[in-house]
Amino acid sequence: MTIDVFFALAAFAFVSVITPGPNNLMLMTSGANFGLRRTLPHMLGVGLGFPMMIVPVGLGVMQVFDLWPVTHVALKVLSVLYMLWLAWKIAHANAPAEATTEGRPLTFLQAAAFQWVNPKAWSMALGAITLYAASRDIGAILWVAGTYVAMGVISTSSWTVMGQQLRHILANERRLRMFNWTMAGLLVASLVPVLMPAG
Repeated sequence: MTIDVFFALAAFAFVSVITPGPNNLMLMTSGANFGLRRTLPHMLGVGLGFPMMIVPVGLGVMQVFDLWPVTHVALKVLSVLYMLWLAWKIAHANAPAEATTEGRPLTFLQAAAFQWVNPKAWSMALGAITLYAASRDIGAILWVAGTYVAMGVISTSSWTVMGQQLRHILANERRLRMFNWTMAGLLVASLVPVLMPAG
C-alpha cells in the first residue's frame, strides 16, 4: 500500500467513524449515564470489534448473501429488532446517580457483537474493503483493519468524553429523560436507510 493510498484510507476511516451513527450515539449516551471509566469496555468493544469484523468481511462473508439472499433479509430483521430494543433501553436509562448502582453499560463482548447487526458498520466495512482492499489480499485487509483501530481510538474517546461532559447538565432528571429519549429517537432514525427500499 503506497503512502498516498494509506492517507486516503486514513481519511476515509476517520470520516466514517467520527460521524454520528449507532455506535457513537450509544457511546455518548453511555458516557453521559455511566462516565468514561465504566464505558471503557464498550469503547474497546467498538474500537476492536469493528476491525475484527472487517477481516472476515474482506475474506468473503458477503458471498454468503449472494448465495443465500434470505440470510441478508434475516440480518436486516435482526438488526432492526436489536436496535429498537437498544433504543428502548436508552430511553428508559436511569439518572446518572442511580445508573452507577442499577444500570449497566454494554460489555466488551456485547459492543463487539453489536457490530454484526449495525447497518452503518456493514456499510463502512464494505466501502473500505471495496475501495482499499479490492484484491482481497490479506495484507491489504489487515491494513484496513489496523487503520480502523487507530481511528477508532479517536472516535470512541471523543464521543464518550462528549457524553461525560454532559453529566453535570443531565443531573436534572427531566433533562436526562429528554436527552435519553432524544438519543433513542436518533438511534431509531439511523435505521431509516436500512428500511428504505433499494433503488
